[in-house]
Amino acid sequence: MIKNIISGIKAYFGAFSLISKLKLWKYFAIPMIISLITAIAVFVSAYGLSDNIGGFISRIWVWDWGYDTFSAISNFLGGLIIVVIGLILYKHIIMALSAPFMSPVSEKIEVHFTGITTHEHRDTTFMQQLWRGIKINGRNLVMELLLTIPILLLKFIPIVNIFSTILLFMTQAYYAGFGNMDYTLERHYKYKKSVEFVRNHKGLAIGNGVVFLLCLLIPLLGVILVLPLSVTAASTQTVEALNLKNNTLNAA
Repeated sequence: MIKNIISGIKAYFGAFSLISKLKLWKYFAIPMIISLITAIAVFVSAYGLSDNIGGFISRIWVWDWGYDTFSAISNFLGGLIIVVIGLILYKHIIMALSAPFMSPVSEKIEVHFTGITTHEHRDTTFMQQLWRGIKINGRNLVMELLLTIPILLLKFIPIVNIFSTILLFMTQAYYAGFGNMDYTLERHYKYKKSVEFVRNHKGLAIGNGVVFLLCLLIPLLGVILVLPLSVTAASTQTVEALNLKNNTLNAA
């Protein structure tokens, strides 16, 4: 899996040049606007709620001794919860709404690498692609929240909270990569088969998602460029994995 994680990360190195070579920037205009607006809406709301969450958590401590310390920890944890949930909501919203615009991008990348202009893939409409994006990302949103909540609770346990941070980051990365890979898988597989494919290629999803999350650390520019770069990188790796799987099946 580590090898696949590295491959998922390395795919970003050629993303800029591939986007320019295939003249794909025009396809990213609306998704970049969606990403920017969603980021502003989610994180402004998150900032306003962080103190409320911290205050709610601090009420658990009913004793006078150590209250100030627990209150400070509660405020930090409240802010962390809001940031994490805000990030989860942000990425699934933009991936779902951008699905109809990203599918043509992944298809052009697939044609570029395979040279096959006529295919037997599933033909889907704009609305079908949008519904597929909402369905996949809605499913991933629920799964990610179910995993994230217990991981956040581990923050209360000393030493263990160090490992929980890594686990939280990897979980976020996996579902980010999942969404990016599905823009290609949508043409090849139905819902259940796509979920199975990503499970079998966890490393590629995590590698793609790691850089996705790191891009968001870049103020403003990150939320604008994150989709073009991550979708392009995910498409190249997903096409390669699909070809490898098909060649293996044909050889057998």
